[in-house]
Amino acid sequence: MIIKWLGHACFLITSKEGLRIITDPYTVGGDINYSPINESASIVSVSHSHSDHNNVSAVRGKPEVVKDNGIRTIKGIQFKGIATYHDTSQGKQRGTNTVFCFSLDDISLCHLGDLGHELSQEQVEQIGTVDILFIPVGGFYTINASQAGQVCDKLKPKIVIPMHFKTSKCGLPIAGVEDFLKGKRNVREMDSSTVEFHKLEELPMSTEIVVLKPAL
Repeated sequence: MIIKWLGHACFLITSKEGLRIITDPYTVGGDINYSPINESASIVSVSHSHSDHNNVSAVRGKPEVVKDNGIRTIKGIQFKGIATYHDTSQGKQRGTNTVFCFSLDDISLCHLGDLGHELSQEQVEQIGTVDILFIPVGGFYTINASQAGQVCDKLKPKIVIPMHFKTSKCGLPIAGVEDFLKGKRNVREMDSSTVEFHKLEELPMSTEIVVLKPAL
């Protein structure tokens, strides 16, 4: 599969057979200054209803939308939505958030959306095996660098891809990726917005952090 970071929490994930999934498409404006999304997809996942995560209309190709908790199968891909919150007060500040788990090319992916709290043991069990984890690390609106590290320790993914952190095109009052990377081993900082993974058995045995550059 090819994973392309468009910006913020938005990724284009393309299977080896060409199925295209876009996660959490953003709306340009305010503090989100990435370029408009100009990609097509068959499926779009939306973790919650905030404008920097739910701009489905920006995605070309009339995609089917997966959101909310529960299990749903679209184009042969089973999506498991797990109920979480956007804050530490059970949604009283920023509402709910859905974590999405799905498999593509026999590799298990998990997109945490705007997770705002550490995961309970029950949520960890619901998520299950994770090969590639997309995790917010910027804090303030989501878990911070320290909390993200604890979530990674619980889920034990093979690949961690940080998202939702401050960049030159994101003016939100959140931290950059550096706080999350501090003291970490096995960090691969890419000079690219894309990374490819071909087979499950080719993924590293111990967790590797892959930092991408936003494409837009």
